[in-house]
Amino acid sequence: MGIGDPKVHVTKFESIMFLNSDSDPILCRSFPTFLDETALLWFSNFPVGFITSFDEFAKMFVNHFAASKIYVRDSDYLSTIKQGQYESLKDYMTRSTTAVMEISDLNPEVQLHAIKSGLRLGKFQEAIAVAKPKTLEVFRDKATGQIEIEELRETRRNERPPSRKEEDKSNRSHNKFNTRKEDIIKEILHNRLIKPLIKARTYQDQKYVDKSKHCAFHQKFGRTTDKCVVAKDLLERLARQGLLDKYVSSRSRKEPTEDMNKLKYASDH
Repeated sequence: MGIGDPKVHVTKFESIMFLNSDSDPILCRSFPTFLDETALLWFSNFPVGFITSFDEFAKMFVNHFAASKIYVRDSDYLSTIKQGQYESLKDYMTRSTTAVMEISDLNPEVQLHAIKSGLRLGKFQEAIAVAKPKTLEVFRDKATGQIEIEELRETRRNERPPSRKEEDKSNRSHNKFNTRKEDIIKEILHNRLIKPLIKARTYQDQKYVDKSKHCAFHQKFGRTTDKCVVAKDLLERLARQGLLDKYVSSRSRKEPTEDMNKLKYASDH
C-alpha cells in the first residue's frame, strides 16, 4: 500500500478473500502479501505471534495509516487544473492525465468536463465548445489533431530565417573591432573626442590591486579595458551611431578625419 485510504485497502482485500472470510489464520497470513513499501515495513516490526485476530489487525492498520487518506485526490481536484496562458495543449493534457491517475474510480464524464473547463480561451477552446464531444475518446482525437498543429507551427517558427530587422539588430549588438579596444579608448580620449571620467576616490586597498591589468577608460589598475563593461558598452553605442566605422571590420573604411569630426560633434552635444 502507498498513499491512499487504508479502509478502502482493507475492503478490497476482504472482497478478494471472500471465500476465506471466516478463517482468521488465513486472513492474517495473506494480508501482508498485499502490502508494500512503508506498510510492509510496518508489519515486519511485529513480533512473531503478536497478531491473533484479523479484525484487530485491520483496526491497527487503519489507525496507523489514517493520515494517508489526507493525500488522496478526488474529482474536485481536477477543477483546479487550468491550462496556462503560454502552456501548450500537450503539456496541459499531460498534467491532467497525471492528476487523473491519482484519483480512484473517476467517472469519465467528470474527467471530460474538467478537462474541457480547464482549457484557456482561444480557437481550440471555441472549437470544443461548438463540437461538444460527448466522450473522452472523441475529445482526445480532437486534442491530438490540435497538438500536431501546434508542434508543426513551433517547428516552422524555429526554422524561419531571421528577418532583415533581426539581422541588423544582431549585427549592431555584436560589432567586431579591427583594433584593440584599449587603443580605441586611448585615441578618442587623447583627441578629447569624449569627455574623460572624473576620477573618483577609490576605497580599495591598493596592496591587493593587480597592477598588471589596467583600464584605459577608467584610468585605474585592477582590470583590463577588454573586461570593462562600461568601456565595452560605450564603444558599442558609438559604433551603432556610425562613429567608429574605421575600427569596425564589417564596415567600409572612411577617412579618419570624417570619423573624428563625427565624434567631436557627438561629444559636444
